[in-house]
Amino acid sequence: MLTEGRNPKTERIDEADTLDILRTINDEDQTVALVVRKALPVIAQAVDAITAAFARGGRLIYVGAGTSGRLGVLDAVECVPTYSIDPVQVQGVLAGGIDAMTRSIEGAEDQRDLGAADLRARNITSADVVVGIAASGTTPYVIGALDYANGLGAVTVGISCNVPAPLLDVAQIKIGLPVGAEVISGSTRMKAGTAQKLVLNMLSTAAMIRSGKVYGNLMVDVQVVNDKLVRRARRIVREVTGVDEATAADLLVRAGNNAKVAIVMQQRGVDQAAARELLRGADGHLRRVIG
Repeated sequence: MLTEGRNPKTERIDEADTLDILRTINDEDQTVALVVRKALPVIAQAVDAITAAFARGGRLIYVGAGTSGRLGVLDAVECVPTYSIDPVQVQGVLAGGIDAMTRSIEGAEDQRDLGAADLRARNITSADVVVGIAASGTTPYVIGALDYANGLGAVTVGISCNVPAPLLDVAQIKIGLPVGAEVISGSTRMKAGTAQKLVLNMLSTAAMIRSGKVYGNLMVDVQVVNDKLVRRARRIVREVTGVDEATAADLLVRAGNNAKVAIVMQQRGVDQAAARELLRGADGHLRRVIG
């Protein structure tokens, strides 16, 4: 497998000084974005499938083991405060459960049936999109999960850093990221992990943009849960409407700390209830309400 090979550029890295070690790692990292770029047309297919799933009330479910699974959990968790979604809408399923976030439970990844069982516990349906993440592309847990999801009629996506790979064979949408041998042989938390993180960023961010969670490049659905995010929400309201700080703060209070609602209230001259109704009629797309 490509991910297990020895990198000829780093066979004597243990003899290098610190700066040369870092230069070598950085040089290898720079190749990752180019590999991801080549996969953009297929990544776009996955984004469109996820967007369609959200529109019909479906979910995005990431499934993985080890580093790959942890990256899926991280992406899912970060969607909640950024876009004020229900935690159920984007989920990360990790082989070995939540304990595997902080300690190695590597044996869990070898159990194909466990992948299916963990999805069964999430009540997967044909409305959902299931994304299997595995650097090797051979992880039984992930393959079992995707096979189970296929049987239910869900859309399945595979992300593998080996091409070809069994994971890509079972996935309907096949995202191959052949980043090649790691700086340290088999250490797939490095280039492979970086490639996976880049793609997960794209999947969730682009799907949220397409779902109306962004206006311009502003996160207008930000969850206002701490002082930093209060300041961010006020800044967003000011940027879009042109009001001063005090007015933005007052709008947010009257909008129930919802920046998108506050913007509609100001731009359309309506109260909170009317603003929410306008947004509902536009499927949450602010641009359709205020232009």
